[in-house]
Amino acid sequence: MSDPISTYRVQLTPAFGFDRLAEIAPYLRDLGVSHVYLSPILQSTPGSLHGYDVTDQTRIREEFGGAKGLRRLAETLAAHDLGIVLDIVPNHMNTDNPRFLEVLRDGPASPYAKWFDLDWQDGKIAVPGMRPPGEHANLVDFREGPGYRRFFDVSSLIGLRVEDPEVLAATHEVIFWLLDEGLVDGLRVDHPDGLADPRGYLRTLRARSGGVWTIVEKILIGDERLQDDWPCEGSTGYEVLNRVNGLFVDPAGRAPLIDLFTRLTGQPAGYAEVEERAKREVIDLFFTAEVDRLARATGCATEPIRELLTAMPVYRAYVNPGEPPPPASVEIVEKAAARCSPAVAPLVQQVLYGPAEAITRFQQTTGPVMAKGVEDTALYRWYPLACLNEVGGEPDSFGVTVGEFHDFCGGMRPATMTTLSTHDTKRSEDVRARLSVLSELPSPWAAAVTEWSRAVGFDPLLDYLGWQNLMAAWPISLERLTAYLLKAAREAKTHISWVNQDPAYEEGIREFARRALELPVGEFTARIDPFAQVNSLGAKLVQLMMPGVPDVYQGNEVTDFSLVDPDNRRPVGYPPVPVTGWDAAKLRVTRQALHLRRRLDAATPYQPLYAEGEAAEHAIVFARPGRRVRAVAVATRLPVGLARRADPEAEWPDPARMRHGWGATTLTLPRGAWRDLLTGGLYTGRIPLAHLLGQHPVALMESHDL
Repeated sequence: MSDPISTYRVQLTPAFGFDRLAEIAPYLRDLGVSHVYLSPILQSTPGSLHGYDVTDQTRIREEFGGAKGLRRLAETLAAHDLGIVLDIVPNHMNTDNPRFLEVLRDGPASPYAKWFDLDWQDGKIAVPGMRPPGEHANLVDFREGPGYRRFFDVSSLIGLRVEDPEVLAATHEVIFWLLDEGLVDGLRVDHPDGLADPRGYLRTLRARSGGVWTIVEKILIGDERLQDDWPCEGSTGYEVLNRVNGLFVDPAGRAPLIDLFTRLTGQPAGYAEVEERAKREVIDLFFTAEVDRLARATGCATEPIRELLTAMPVYRAYVNPGEPPPPASVEIVEKAAARCSPAVAPLVQQVLYGPAEAITRFQQTTGPVMAKGVEDTALYRWYPLACLNEVGGEPDSFGVTVGEFHDFCGGMRPATMTTLSTHDTKRSEDVRARLSVLSELPSPWAAAVTEWSRAVGFDPLLDYLGWQNLMAAWPISLERLTAYLLKAAREAKTHISWVNQDPAYEEGIREFARRALELPVGEFTARIDPFAQVNSLGAKLVQLMMPGVPDVYQGNEVTDFSLVDPDNRRPVGYPPVPVTGWDAAKLRVTRQALHLRRRLDAATPYQPLYAEGEAAEHAIVFARPGRRVRAVAVATRLPVGLARRADPEAEWPDPARMRHGWGATTLTLPRGAWRDLLTGGLYTGRIPLAHLLGQHPVALMESHDL
């Protein structure tokens, strides 16, 4: 068993199973990753392209090649010095599974009744849809909440009770077998916030797995950190993604971009009111059953419950039944309650100090409300700069300073995962790299998008999101753009939704997409791409070399201009063929950084470094001083501003002037001789950044202590 140094996320599908993955093992070895990070591998709904809809935890998915195929894959990867990290789904499974169907047939007497988090009413379970009724199913309209805990608002995914040791053992049988056999080196735990006791689950997992490297898919908001008493290495890295992204966003763009957004959409200038309204709407739309269940558990009326759920700023308050609530948890809940009516006061006591059912149910509901209200609604309604509208992001928070980033890195768990793109991100890292440039060019962007809007318009609440993503994902097909806009409109829920559709409106979206693609949007993209490439390479280098275990999402070792799923889960061709300078540069940065990470000590510290001179704010620099191998990473940030320093009067500065923008700015390297792995250049002591970054906007330097 070996802990991951870096990972490469692969989305397995029926068309890309274990044997197909084994074929690219030489490529992944040469890329420099240490482990292949697999999407869920247990038996799931036939044809599923994601695997989170598990139907049988006792079998490895036959469409991928089954147990024999996985063993062949593990052997092939091991022969190429590659390990495996598994994505596991303890929170839920698909309702179309034999065990739940038996419960509907036999009722509470079924041995599987304790598997599922059920809300029995008169000996029956409310089941939405057209399922044939058992002795014990009460069919309800699909718009109504079911009689069981589910994954967010997805009634086809039923919550599991892994807090019961027998249920945990039964649903993790295959996972534990793979660990015992030494076929798996790490675990990614999907949606721990849905569990009744995530801390207890992780403690059990750690003890049974022998301490295998484990990360959790936990969305952390603002300054929130993963709990110290959660026994795992860290999170999947959304808090890292948002801070790396923020390094390349100019805070000076905040006011003009919000002004442009409000002028084009008519939406408020403040995000908070949009977020609050969206959360309240999804509670009323999707979570009435959950609110009713909370009301029974707490003895409180439903309206105060809706108020407090709306006001909660995070996915979980980290209160454990039978223990005094942590002061930070009390502060979170009480601050949320202060925004509510006095009627919420009794509820606060219940969710902090009340019975286990009240405490647990509240925390299992705050996550879905945040996910559906923020990720899947508010972020599609308020988007002055869409690269900020990411999972766990704060769209009204423009920019992260170098000092703030250094402070964040200093407090990171050393073996947490870092990432820039995942199967759940709203857009890929290179789409965000293009959008970040707009924060430095708000006036030219406003002029361009105003002209396009005069030529083609459909819905003011959707069009501007369409223009941003069309520009940043260019070139894009009509099919892909239309699919994105339809999803965005359904998520925003301002005119249509997934359950309330309007054929005429949807046809209007298709026509908007068709006409928008005829405009010269690609010309604008081409003008910003030299700056976007700087952002892309800088973000990649920072993420790969900062503390943590860096993950590369499939295909993102070269440029990828994907939008939200399922667009970002499209098949990837291997090996990718760099056809542009940007592709080749990104692949080189990725490969050199991953190989250098394998040469560094696992516990290499993080040392902030600072450039000196008039353009120092345009550099993010840090060292990783290992015992034998040392590294320094240098990246350019805010490239438009750097070019403008050389040409202050230009509204749209010449990208070729970026090098001259450094002026006399210098960087003093730590002692020793340093070689830039990207250019082969040798350096020591104090270096002009105009010289160091003359060929590439980033530098990755290595030094050896003899």
